[in-house]
Amino acid sequence: QVQLVESGGGLVQAGGSLRLSCAASGNTFSRYAMGWFRQAPGKEREFVAAVARSGGSTYYADSVKGRFTTFRDNVKNTVYLQMNSLKPEDTAVYYCAADSSRPYSSATTSTYEYDYWGQGTQVTVSS
Repeated sequence: QVQLVESGGGLVQAGGSLRLSCAASGNTFSRYAMGWFRQAPGKEREFVAAVARSGGSTYYADSVKGRFTTFRDNVKNTVYLQMNSLKPEDTAVYYCAADSSRPYSSATTSTYEYDYWGQGTQVTVSS
């Protein structure tokens, strides 16, 4: 199995930026496609971004496209979510997740396909 630990969350003003990190341990990081999801109070967990095992294919929810970027460093066993132009509606607990089932160059947007999850990190965007 793999253990995932998110970090980098916090409080930021609207228009600001944060970079979330997800550090993996316990298995070979390059075996997993990696996804980012978020959950706001009273709402279901939703897809944010994902990156394939290769690092060459990325996927984004329409709500964050053009503002968020995900990328991975398979040497450091870490995946990142760079969040720019943050809006109050981005406020949520952000989770990273690992998926062992995807082909080398793809990733899934479905929460049900991910095998391992981090504990989450809170992102709060003030107006």
